[in-house]
Amino acid sequence: MLPEGCVSVILSFTSPLDACRSSLVSSTFRSAMESDAVWERFLPTDYRDILYRVVTPLRFSSKKELFFHLCNPVLIDAGKKSFKLEKSSGKISYMLSARELSIPWNDVPTYWSWVPTIESRFLEVVVLRTTWWLEIQGKIRTQMLSPNTKYGAYLIMKVSDHAYGLDSIPSEISVEVGNHVSSSIAYLHGQHSEKQPTTCLFNTNRTQMVETRLKAKHGTIPREREDSWSEIELGEFFSGDRDEEVKMALMEVKGCQLKGGLVIDGIEVRPK
Repeated sequence: MLPEGCVSVILSFTSPLDACRSSLVSSTFRSAMESDAVWERFLPTDYRDILYRVVTPLRFSSKKELFFHLCNPVLIDAGKKSFKLEKSSGKISYMLSARELSIPWNDVPTYWSWVPTIESRFLEVVVLRTTWWLEIQGKIRTQMLSPNTKYGAYLIMKVSDHAYGLDSIPSEISVEVGNHVSSSIAYLHGQHSEKQPTTCLFNTNRTQMVETRLKAKHGTIPREREDSWSEIELGEFFSGDRDEEVKMALMEVKGCQLKGGLVIDGIEVRPK
């Protein structure tokens, strides 16, 4: 008995999943669910800015059609970032390409190589040729994300068949927001370093420190994805109402073991 406009307003306070389910109630609900008033509420408040930044312009005839376009990754900012909405909730995800990350000496061909690929959503990935100092960092602002949401940060990577030295010492992973820092260790090859010799460290004290950390806790290992890549969770954080900088990192700088064969696609930040 409610007017269709009133039903649209009510549905706009639910979620994309609930709104679609409501269309089964009646023809009035189905018509109300299709309205732009509903789907504009499910779009990010800055969706017009996102549309301005997309690499390939999107064509859509309604806000609902636009929403579902954005549920597939779209390249923005000259192809250096990827933007996506979660279909059931409308929560925001971002992926920072390797070009958006801070990687020391990534422009030195003897250390890193930039390789075009069709296996990534981006035009190129960066491949570690050889270095002993491994440092990968990314940053994002919480105002770019959905507010009051628990997020995870994931390094999207591969390990080549000819990789070496990656797990001689476990890598340190961390996510920092304001004064809060979560940290752990990770094994890039998916093998625990207790099975490998811890050699070529600068001094005995560092050897003892690493052995102590290995005994104290288990590390994170890569998880295979459906897109042929693997991911390591760097940590998690909560995006509140304030705008804060999120720093995400993977580092192994305590030993002098040469390593190579790591392929970096980027860092993905998505709701948990």
